[in-house]
Amino acid sequence: MEEYISGTNLTSLISNLTSEARLLARVYIIHAGIEDTDELLTAVVRLQQLENFVWIINEHVLVSNSSALFDGILGVKLHSSFTEENLLIDATQLIMNTFSKFIHHPPLFWSEKISVLNCSSMQSWSYGRDVFQAFLNSSVEGGITGNISFNEGGDRIESLYEIINIQHGQLTVVGTYRSNTSICTTSSMCREVIDRTELKLDEDQIIWPNGLNRKPDGVHTRRNVSVVTIVEKPFIFARPGNNCDPLSEVYCTHKNLNNSNGEEYEQYCCYGYCIALLQELSKNLSFVFTLHLVADGKYGSFEKDRIDQQKRWDGMIGELINYQADMIIAPLTMSPERADDIEFTKPYKYHGITVLVRKNHSTSNLGSFLQPFKGELWIMVLLSVHIVAFVLYLLDRYSPDRLRFASRQDKKLETNSSVDSEDEEDPLNLSRALWFTWGVLLNSGIGEGTPKSFSARVLGMVWAGFTMIMVASYTANLAAFLVLDQPKTSISGINDARLRNPQDNFTYATVKGSSVDMYFKRQVEFSTMYRTMESKNYLTVDEAISDLRDEKLNAFFWDSPRLEYEAAKDCDLVTAGELFGRSSYGIALRKKDAWINPLSHAILSFHEKGFMEILDNHWIYAKQFE
Repeated sequence: MEEYISGTNLTSLISNLTSEARLLARVYIIHAGIEDTDELLTAVVRLQQLENFVWIINEHVLVSNSSALFDGILGVKLHSSFTEENLLIDATQLIMNTFSKFIHHPPLFWSEKISVLNCSSMQSWSYGRDVFQAFLNSSVEGGITGNISFNEGGDRIESLYEIINIQHGQLTVVGTYRSNTSICTTSSMCREVIDRTELKLDEDQIIWPNGLNRKPDGVHTRRNVSVVTIVEKPFIFARPGNNCDPLSEVYCTHKNLNNSNGEEYEQYCCYGYCIALLQELSKNLSFVFTLHLVADGKYGSFEKDRIDQQKRWDGMIGELINYQADMIIAPLTMSPERADDIEFTKPYKYHGITVLVRKNHSTSNLGSFLQPFKGELWIMVLLSVHIVAFVLYLLDRYSPDRLRFASRQDKKLETNSSVDSEDEEDPLNLSRALWFTWGVLLNSGIGEGTPKSFSARVLGMVWAGFTMIMVASYTANLAAFLVLDQPKTSISGINDARLRNPQDNFTYATVKGSSVDMYFKRQVEFSTMYRTMESKNYLTVDEAISDLRDEKLNAFFWDSPRLEYEAAKDCDLVTAGELFGRSSYGIALRKKDAWINPLSHAILSFHEKGFMEILDNHWIYAKQFE
């Protein structure tokens, strides 16, 4: 609703009736005096703003028989079956009842000398509100026109209004409107009021301006929408050229502010998350669009004018407010500062702020399996293997039992006696002893070549017990070393001490003038962090991520979808900590734009059908390592 003061800006209002902003509204309610209304309606006829418009005027002008009134105008008039004399009698009685209370309880102005008031003046009387409230609290019981009492708005309870349509220069009743009705439980005045209204309207009987019988839509919805966006992976990609894929790409232009090559506009093919969303919205809501990239490459930040303290926005928001674009579709965060001057649809993507850092690579090498034991211990293990093997060889070769057995075998051979198969086994030689000790150590299983003598077998059992304890200790230590050797992020999140207590050798930043920058600025708990990175902030996200890869920057704060996308396609980058500063992305339009509700309903429908999840998986979380 727009308000104007008589005699001050009516001329400017008439001169701007054909502006783009006013042409979007098609229903006008005129609550003004006869002279101002006549001037305004005369301008309406001159500017041919009749067809598809709705003009509603007040009762004072409606019954004035003004020559400026034209067919199709609507108005509301109080219905009365009583004469003006009867109404005047009841009004006089109401005034007497009200002022009789002033006699018993004098108000502040009762003793003051009051000059004659000009009823046509736009200035209000300082005690006018008190007098008005006194009339609201007064009543007349059993008046000629019935009981008289008022609701909080000053309307008479149980009043009946006629809805008037001017047809062929005559006032034609096309409906009625009954205000609050009351319930009387006793014969006294009705004080128990039911807040109920009743409207009866015959729309088929109404003749609209310019003689139309079809009811206007009430708003003018643009079907050709100018859309501005900004390059921001993975939401908007732009490649030079005009040979665009009609299925997944959209032709877009960029105004060259430098104009070094003599061309005012550069041609691109745009694609990405937001382009897929825009194409689906266009198909569902039946509108066409033209797309261009923001000229200065900024999302939008404001500075207050030193003279009039008005906000001056740049970037995409500046283009939207200055009517250089009708819609912003980009990863634009819905922040309080922006919502003061533009309007957002329902969110199409929820997100938070996170931090992107380089991943610390593991320093493991081929000899890392030796880390569980010290070098001296490994030397002792190797010596033990060979010493035990040599002792086993000696015990098995030179044990007394083995020597007596060998002597009996020699005698059997001299007498050509048969030799048992088990007696044909030779004693453990040095190579077999080494094989046995290594096999027991590595748990490879020994099928043959085991010690034969009792003493050698006892030593073998002792060696097996020793190796079992040693292998168990090695396995436990190796697991611990593998866990400790996992690469860790350089910081743990927003509460990391290196962020809260800035150090000279640890730098972090965000994008200057962005929603993330404004978030840190307005959060008191992050004031130290904001002052630290204020002078280090970057102009674009790509510059910051490039410096992060080159180790010129230690940490970068930005919206989680972009950073998750970067971490998914680059193995050297990783997001750290939990999300904070949760917010959402929305499509931005000017205040009270007719497209707000249709776009919001379509976005909610996309969420329900899973279309937004498909876009998330395809454009953000898909791993495509470079």
